[in-house]
Amino acid sequence: MLPKIVPDVTQLLNEWRTGDNDAIDNLIPLVYGELHKMARRYMRDQQPGHTLQATALVNEVYLKLEKQRGKACESAAHFFGLASVAMRHILVNYARARKASKRGGETQHILIEDAPWASDQQADEVIALDDALHTLAKLDPRKHRVVELRFFGGRSVEETASLLEISPETVARDWRLAKTWLLRELQRSSRL
Repeated sequence: MLPKIVPDVTQLLNEWRTGDNDAIDNLIPLVYGELHKMARRYMRDQQPGHTLQATALVNEVYLKLEKQRGKACESAAHFFGLASVAMRHILVNYARARKASKRGGETQHILIEDAPWASDQQADEVIALDDALHTLAKLDPRKHRVVELRFFGGRSVEETASLLEISPETVARDWRLAKTWLLRELQRSSRL
């Protein structure tokens, strides 16, 4: 499914980056379904009863990516990786804003308003995971990309390998090592 659209997405990203404003109009319908699936995966793990919907998350991601005007996207893999990071950042920013308002601090302006999707404990977990992922990105960018595509993007080993242009065996090994490292890092941070 995804690998079939990769050449078209890459071509449209290149056209958008070089100033073709029509390219974004052709790109959005092509990637919307994939972005919505990614958003549903993110939202699946949230507490029942939250008001944030996958469609709202996709819209927020689109706004974030549109501001970049395609300049940062080099390929389909890069685009979906950026989309995954944007989704994670939207949810982390909401968790941080929610915690700040609970402590009496000024509430930060966020684009998704009135979405009480996370408990305080869940907000702490989201923030701890984000911190661990930032550390992993500095230590091993490829493993970080594998986590983004597999965990947040919901990609299979084969899809991840195709997007990153590495072997499925390398993806499987990186995935195993990254999960082990993240688990240790999260356990360490929970003891602090």
